[in-house]
Amino acid sequence: MKQSVRYLALGDSYTIGESVAPEDRWPVLLAKDLHLGEPQIIAKTGWTTDELNAAIDRANPQGPYGLVTLLIGVNNQYRGRSAEQYRGEFRALLQRAVSFAGGNAGHVIVVSIPDWGVTPFAKDRDKAKIAREIDEFNAINRDEAAKAGARYADITPISRRAADDPSLVAPDGLHPSGKMYREWIPVIRQQR
Repeated sequence: MKQSVRYLALGDSYTIGESVAPEDRWPVLLAKDLHLGEPQIIAKTGWTTDELNAAIDRANPQGPYGLVTLLIGVNNQYRGRSAEQYRGEFRALLQRAVSFAGGNAGHVIVVSIPDWGVTPFAKDRDKAKIAREIDEFNAINRDEAAKAGARYADITPISRRAADDPSLVAPDGLHPSGKMYREWIPVIRQQR
């Protein structure tokens, strides 16, 4: 009997699927698309890189996993933390992700940070500044993924389409809808 590939998803509100049904979370959709077992998700709304790191310590996931995804950093940006701090903490998380993949960086997919500045939640905020900072953080996570030999899925352009398509935003006016998460899957899957 073939054993299912184990999948570990690490992140924040985007990974846990804030404001969408559990079956609409992108890690659940990805696991279904790839015919994997139920993903182990370590993610919570509001987490920054250091909070995710502490949560991984508490959860103590036991690898190796055949697939590990990492999407983290929007709350670092939202709270005004520096890009330098993000780089160091993201690099450490990525190293942990690779270790959970049995040391195989090719089994790790870094997912870019969506741009929340296009959502109704951000209507009274500086959208251009948010976009610049998200781009800066994504340049860092892309660079660190390349250095580590991990794969990279850039879903940020899809997230920016929510500026013109309200159906891509969840009822909370901030997070992606299940429809948007479904649109991420082909981009992430092609990195597998």
